[in-house]
Amino acid sequence: KATTSSNDFKNGMNLEIDSIPFKVTEFLHVKPGKGSAFVRTKLKNLLTGTSVEKTFRAGETVTLADVYKSDVQYTYKDGPDFVFMNMESFEEVKVGEAEMGDSWKWMKEGETVGVVNY
Repeated sequence: KATTSSNDFKNGMNLEIDSIPFKVTEFLHVKPGKGSAFVRTKLKNLLTGTSVEKTFRAGETVTLADVYKSDVQYTYKDGPDFVFMNMESFEEVKVGEAEMGDSWKWMKEGETVGVVNY
């Protein structure tokens, strides 16, 4: 897996921390008068949508998350699963109710939605 240094953080960068993908929404390099420098970040959990704050030592190595986004079309509900079709490859993907959370309440059949794959 690819890695990066905490000194190279940028907004929008995807990181993997404890096997969970996060997106950097804010970061600040702090160099106190005493002690070593550090990077204070605000991260968005890409699985739950919650935000957390985390501090990294300056120069700390962090794994990059292998995340890609795609547009899929919601086609139908198959029992407890929601079936989506990738509009480029026409591949169908089933997503369970647990992974969908409450977002299924606002979806209509035939609607195109953005999906983050990890």
